[in-house]
Amino acid sequence: MKVFSTTLREKLRKIDWIVLLCVMSISAISIITLASVRNDYGTDKLIVQLFATVLGVLCAIVISMIDYQFVVQKLSIPLFVMAVIALIITLIIGIGEGNKSWIRLPGIPLSIQPSEFTKIIFIITFARHIDLVKSNINHIKNLIPLLVHAGIITGLVLLQKDLGTVLVYCVIICAMLFSAGLSIWYFIGGIAFFVVLFPAIWEHLDTYQQQRILFGFRPELDPLNYGYQPLMSKSAIAAGGFFGSGYFGGTEYQSIPKAHTDFIFAVMAEKFGFLGALIFFILICTLVIRIIVIGRRARKQYGSYICVGVAAVLIAQTVENIGMCLAMLPVVGITLPFMSYGGSSVLSLYIMIGVVESIHTHKMNYFFEREKT
Repeated sequence: MKVFSTTLREKLRKIDWIVLLCVMSISAISIITLASVRNDYGTDKLIVQLFATVLGVLCAIVISMIDYQFVVQKLSIPLFVMAVIALIITLIIGIGEGNKSWIRLPGIPLSIQPSEFTKIIFIITFARHIDLVKSNINHIKNLIPLLVHAGIITGLVLLQKDLGTVLVYCVIICAMLFSAGLSIWYFIGGIAFFVVLFPAIWEHLDTYQQQRILFGFRPELDPLNYGYQPLMSKSAIAAGGFFGSGYFGGTEYQSIPKAHTDFIFAVMAEKFGFLGALIFFILICTLVIRIIVIGRRARKQYGSYICVGVAAVLIAQTVENIGMCLAMLPVVGITLPFMSYGGSSVLSLYIMIGVVESIHTHKMNYFFEREKT
């Protein structure tokens, strides 16, 4: 027996409010933090973040009402083509500091970063591809097309010279393949292959990229240039102590260039201390765990893979961003999920949450019918 439709009220009741409340709480912390530094970075940043958050919440709720199964089964190929076209256009007309990741919107003083939105498209299409070959995923004839699929998107982002986003895509790919049962020996072989090719890859990196990596692990060796941001960030975090300097307090963060974007964790930690950072950690960990639980309960296997991909994005960006802020990892331009200023980042993450919510709300579409294992 099949249930073909449910009312809007029933669908709203099925939303996982733990997930939605977690992301909204993190966004609230972000908005409060940006409001506290609006005199330093401008009120316009606060307005953009607030608008992106409200729009993101609405998008997540609307997307949760759409059956993700239809999107995955019927629209995977058109979505993939659309993602490729968007990334190619970005390569042609893109702008940025050291990369070509942004497209300026004509007529308005705003830019978008297509690679942020293509993350969820890649996760959806890659999940569908994995699902089609999951029964024999370790056979080389199935693995090579998967790697080509991943390589097209990742390669286009790499050509934009956006190493941070490439790193996130690599984590997504590895996490989804691992969850699908790919043999650990493939991962070991991939690591060995990367080690062998690393000298050649290194030679093709721009000088500023090489310097960022070199001084990313030892920023004190270049404290006035590439090591300046992470060292100032580390000082701001230390200055916050346990309870922080307060909403109107703090001065160390003012020495961090563009702290409202990639280094907003340092601003939050100085103003709200270890306690504020702890609240963020609890929220982001709860969010990731809940997404994984939703994935385990998904009716379709590709729903599980999608949840793994979204969780991988949150984990990769959180670990790398906080590592940057603590002067432990290279500064590669990765935003802190739902915290860093940026309309593209915030909106794309909420779209991901909407897809996860769709997986949750549509897990009971059918009765007296089970998926074949």
